[in-house]
Amino acid sequence: SGGTNVVLFAIIQGLTFVAGVLVLYTFIDGIAFDRFIYTIFYSVNGILSTPVNVCAKFIVVFIIFGAFLERTGIANFFIDLANSVAGSASGGPAKVAVVASALEGMVSGSSVANTVGSGSVTIPMMKKTGYRAEFAGAVEAAASTGGQIMPPIMGAAAFLMTEYVNEPYGQIAVRAILPAVLYFLGIFIAVHLEAKKFGLRGIPRSELPKFSQLIRKIYLLAPLVILIYLVTSNSNTIQVSASIAIIVAVVASLFDKDNRITPKRFFEARAAGARGTITVAVACGIAGVIAGCITVTGLGSKLISGVIALSGGNVMIGLVLTMICCIILGMGVPTTANYCIMATTCAPILQELGVDLIAAHFFVFYFGIVADITPPVALAAYAGSAIAKSNPMKTGVQATKLAIGAFIVPYVFALNPSMLFINASVGDIVLICATAVLGMFGIAAAMNGYLFKKIQWYMRIAFMVGGLMLLVPGLVTDIAGLVLLAALTAYQYFSARGSIARAA
Repeated sequence: SGGTNVVLFAIIQGLTFVAGVLVLYTFIDGIAFDRFIYTIFYSVNGILSTPVNVCAKFIVVFIIFGAFLERTGIANFFIDLANSVAGSASGGPAKVAVVASALEGMVSGSSVANTVGSGSVTIPMMKKTGYRAEFAGAVEAAASTGGQIMPPIMGAAAFLMTEYVNEPYGQIAVRAILPAVLYFLGIFIAVHLEAKKFGLRGIPRSELPKFSQLIRKIYLLAPLVILIYLVTSNSNTIQVSASIAIIVAVVASLFDKDNRITPKRFFEARAAGARGTITVAVACGIAGVIAGCITVTGLGSKLISGVIALSGGNVMIGLVLTMICCIILGMGVPTTANYCIMATTCAPILQELGVDLIAAHFFVFYFGIVADITPPVALAAYAGSAIAKSNPMKTGVQATKLAIGAFIVPYVFALNPSMLFINASVGDIVLICATAVLGMFGIAAAMNGYLFKKIQWYMRIAFMVGGLMLLVPGLVTDIAGLVLLAALTAYQYFSARGSIARAA
């Protein structure tokens, strides 16, 4: 807990530093002091802008919900469930980390907190199985960072996005499903191939929790199920839906004598929710200061003009430049404030280049989030390395490789929003899902350099090309990518079998 508080303090410090630099820039730019004060404190473009309003209306109640849910023991349930499902497989502990972080990410609001919370259990397990320290820390950091893009909560950014793009929360959550699944699938395949490469085994079944025992605690999922149903059915407001889910969480806890929410725990949950609210509210307030400085100086327009001028109107170049801006601006910034900054500064650049509004906001959100695992300021990776006792920079580089899906998928939906289920039929969606899964397999194999045996460098390039072709929606690219990956996989399989036969 102390380590988490230190990291969170560092995050707020970093955000305050960014705001301080922008305030200084505002005065250097010649903005009068009275105009600055009015914009920041009295207008809807400063502290009292969208981030604080959304925090007050939506985010607070979900932080309190998360605090109550945590006291039902759901985090341990997720880890036990992941252990039961994947713990005995090759390199089981790493797969447990991926599955548990994906589940925990649905209710967690911080990649760093998720890394520290889950990592304290999963990282030692991974090292004990035989994974390298850097790899173990990177797996947990990458998986925990993915929790911020995992619906339904998405690190509370989903509620902010509804305000910025003027689309119902339920639709935002649905659009986020496929990219999030592809992200975690890419990490899952990577850890599987790493285990096969080094012959790592899973945890003996005798040491794992039995699924038949875990199923008795399935009631712990009731609050999440109820919440998702209520907010997607639009039968109640988001605030009422979250409040009902809190009541369901309290009732569900009564069935578990070890995690029952007693009057003492009830007030502890409220206190924990209040503490979490303060952190997010401060971040949202500072994000409002940043947004106000950008508005009053016209910095946003200057940034848009600069990127468009550098890109020459070319969408791909514009996407790359915007990605760089997002990663730099997102370093050390918590999820909610991170997205607010991206939505204000970077999303308008892509809209100016002709990218769909929703796709543009998802694009900048993704690249703002991956700053947590992208060196040099990779806070989630550093948190993972502290637990793994590994080199922080090497852990960050490894986490970036594992999270390659987050660096590729946004380009796909920016250029073709069908992946976000925008203007796509049911048939299109089924085809996109199938080909995208195969595409992530090809990319993961290329990044890991191992399938049935070591992959030569030129074949790794071919695997990458095949995977990218399958990720890009389109019949011609899908067929070409499928044929290429099938041929490469078959060659690897029969070549590996031949090597084994010759050795025998």
